[in-house]
Amino acid sequence: MRPISELTAEEIKEIRYVLHDIDDTITDEGKLRPEAYQALWDLQDAGFQVIPVTGRPAGWCDLILRQWPVIGVVGENGAFADYWKGGHPTRFFHPSVPKERLSDRLSEIRDACLSGVPGCRVAADQPYRVCDLAIDFAEDEPKLSLEDAGRIKAICESMGAVAKVSSIHVNTWFGDYDKLSMALLFLKEILGEEEPEKRVIFFGDSPNDEPMFAHFPLSVGVANLAPFAPTMAHLPGYITSERGGRGFAEAAALLIQGKRG
Repeated sequence: MRPISELTAEEIKEIRYVLHDIDDTITDEGKLRPEAYQALWDLQDAGFQVIPVTGRPAGWCDLILRQWPVIGVVGENGAFADYWKGGHPTRFFHPSVPKERLSDRLSEIRDACLSGVPGCRVAADQPYRVCDLAIDFAEDEPKLSLEDAGRIKAICESMGAVAKVSSIHVNTWFGDYDKLSMALLFLKEILGEEEPEKRVIFFGDSPNDEPMFAHFPLSVGVANLAPFAPTMAHLPGYITSERGGRGFAEAAALLIQGKRG
């Protein structure tokens, strides 16, 4: 991973879309600080199109679309994208989201995780989800280890589900989608970008961002990605010197400077 300061002006001039994770990528200890939120507005004002790509739930994504300076939101690790159409919020689901017995199957996984890994719990944002299950291991107390997160992930996968570890949750679902597949579908089918790889920069902080790091040539990890790096096969091309939202703001300032020449 190269320092973000080595991103070239030539690379920046090709960027149109800034895609980013939310938790621990633009937040710090669960809070969206002023410098990170201002960076989102500054990116929009400089001509970038901002799209959060998150594991957070449908209810949160609706709020983000309405109140943040973004053109769309990919939510629940790729289950859907929310965007504006004709002045109205619109939800576009991934075609592989199951339509039958989804709630029952996720409930079975929930029970297995809660009994199999003492101290884990259903994430506090679960009531606002429509397609997946989030098991909290490090957002609220008691905070568990990455090893515990790995055990939760293994239980989910043993029951036929997809599971990804973020910095705070293990998200699990049924369906052939992830952050990357939905982001590409949204960029191509809704925004009309046939070769988005040339126009996107992505920011993330944890293993569930790995498909995005692997796919997009311009990808950036904030500094707190470092503890996860030994477990990851695909790392971002660049890394910030600052953690979380401060790292995102650090990189946004470089993008804006490069855009303006």
